[in-house]
Amino acid sequence: MHSHQPQTLQWNGAEGGYLTLIDQTALPLNVTTVDCRNLESVVHAIRVLQVRGAPAIGIAAAYGICVGLQTIDVNQCTMQQFEERLQHCVDQLANSRPTAVNLFWALQRMQDVAQTMRQAGQLPSQIMPALLNEALAIHDEDREMCHAIGKHGATLLDHGQGVLTHCNAGGLATSEYGTALSVLFSAQDQGKTLHVFVDETRPLLQGARLTAWECQQRNIATTLICDNMAAQVMSEGKIQTVITGADRIAANGDVANKIGTYGLAILAKHHQIPFYVAAPSNTFDLSLSTGKGIPIEQRSSDEITQGFGTQTAPDGINTYNPAFDVTPAELITAIITEQGIISPVSSAAIAALL
Repeated sequence: MHSHQPQTLQWNGAEGGYLTLIDQTALPLNVTTVDCRNLESVVHAIRVLQVRGAPAIGIAAAYGICVGLQTIDVNQCTMQQFEERLQHCVDQLANSRPTAVNLFWALQRMQDVAQTMRQAGQLPSQIMPALLNEALAIHDEDREMCHAIGKHGATLLDHGQGVLTHCNAGGLATSEYGTALSVLFSAQDQGKTLHVFVDETRPLLQGARLTAWECQQRNIATTLICDNMAAQVMSEGKIQTVITGADRIAANGDVANKIGTYGLAILAKHHQIPFYVAAPSNTFDLSLSTGKGIPIEQRSSDEITQGFGTQTAPDGINTYNPAFDVTPAELITAIITEQGIISPVSSAAIAALL
């Protein structure tokens, strides 16, 4: 990793420590951090997008359990008190954002550790350090998965290609290299020169604020475009590949990702450009047969009418602000995971790899 980009998330201290994360709402102008020393601050950070991106949300939630349990004295409390507090922490974090499956996956892992140890007769004072170790393991595994995704995905890119990406699926959305951007960073590590076109990604501008910033940190040739320019840029022959991340993938390969992804997949199909999705295996939700079952988060109208504090719409106007859309599997050329590349994208191919 290039040293000038700070860690998206970091645990400070041992037990009794706290979570520090980059405040992504302040980027690109200010690189500032937020210290989360209690449950409420972690829930708030996830909800207001100080931390965002499916893998990073999962890591933050695991650490959120650790800070959330610090309100009880594990040497004095009963097992029932410990379990009630743990359940409260899980519920609060689970309600922070509904679409990204990594959040629920990470919370389940933390609960499983606590349950296994309780059944083995362990005490709360023994369970607490094990939960921190599990959160640290989730963080480390994500780092490794991102690098593996990059290595697999880089094989799909050729020197000199133009690549379009949407939203932010870089180190800010994960623990280090990212998912979609890991493919670009890994190709760069291999000596391939790419030109990255970054969709602004309305209404919260994660592309403009975050992805463009990350690519600049890496000295990758980068051009920022508005979302509605993608078709024109494709028609001009400037783009040879589209790569996005994912927040949840159904068993058949339908992909929920930042709003606007579905439209890009349709445009890529029309222009005969490969459309790739990069995501770790924990982004798959095999309990959902298709993308129709994926809950789509609805966000406030202010994001559209008062973007970044400037009113750009008449008072009282109705808005519709889904944060995600679902791209059907048949529009996706391949899904790049840490375990390999799934292509063609089908229920059978996904089941075989996972």
